[in-house]
Amino acid sequence: MTDTSPETPAVDPALTQSRKAARKRWLVRLAVILAMIGLAWGVWYVLVARNFVSTDNAYVNAQTAQVTPLVAGSATEVLVRDTQQVKAGDVLVRLDQADAKIALAQAEADLVAARRRFRQTVANNSALAAQVDSSGAGLTQAQARYRTAQAEHDKARIDLQRRENVAASGAVSGEELTQARKAFATTLAALDAARGAIDEASSSRRAAQGQLAANTALVSGLSENTDPAVLAAMARRDAAQLDLDRTEIRAPIDGVVSKLQVQIGQRLNPGQIVMAVVPLANVYVEANFKENQLRRVRIGMPAELTADLYGSSVTYRGKVVGFS
Repeated sequence: MTDTSPETPAVDPALTQSRKAARKRWLVRLAVILAMIGLAWGVWYVLVARNFVSTDNAYVNAQTAQVTPLVAGSATEVLVRDTQQVKAGDVLVRLDQADAKIALAQAEADLVAARRRFRQTVANNSALAAQVDSSGAGLTQAQARYRTAQAEHDKARIDLQRRENVAASGAVSGEELTQARKAFATTLAALDAARGAIDEASSSRRAAQGQLAANTALVSGLSENTDPAVLAAMARRDAAQLDLDRTEIRAPIDGVVSKLQVQIGQRLNPGQIVMAVVPLANVYVEANFKENQLRRVRIGMPAELTADLYGSSVTYRGKVVGFS
């Protein structure tokens, strides 16, 4: 029988040693390259990377303005739509103005009436002053009549006394004495009436003076535009005008309409949110970092941001404005 098993080739020691040397050289080169990479990274970190922190946990926000009506009413017009650009002061929604116009017309009528009452009060001063003068003249006339009545009464009293002194001697008749007594009684009544007329005229004059003083106090130091009643009516007119103006809901700031929540015919109440206006010119980013990343971050430091929409092709530049 013949043995046919293959023979093991002889290994060249020189070739083996050469391969080991080559592998060692490549390992050394790889170690040197890795060390250089590590050193370069260390230098980059010390000089650059440690001065920066980054995160992809960030969101865009803005100080959104909530739009709410200040008066109640039904929406008659909605003049904007979601995502529409608006300017501060633009009309967004109109409410029914019928009630507000009626209230304004009533307030304006009340103001006209208040002005007329003030002018009437001023005019009454002249009439009351004339009344005071007239009552003074009446008092003077009453005093004159009293003096006349007093003189006639004194004469009648003297005549009566003279006749009574001689009546016993029969120098005067009984009829003459009776006439004297009658004349005395008549003049006494006239004197009492004259005294009453003086009291009445004095009372009338005091009443006229009181009315004049009261009327003067209402207008003293005032004009038609500073009278309290006129000012109150003007305030009510201005309030009614303001309510009418507020039936037009306007944009408080420049921005973009968002979250529109109103339809034509909808009844709106004061304070009800109907939409928001987002000021795109004043947006900011809330970035969430780990606490140890913020050790060297300070307010005012510059920041660079990229958005998922555009990627690294568009870079936004800003600064740190605060920590929350």
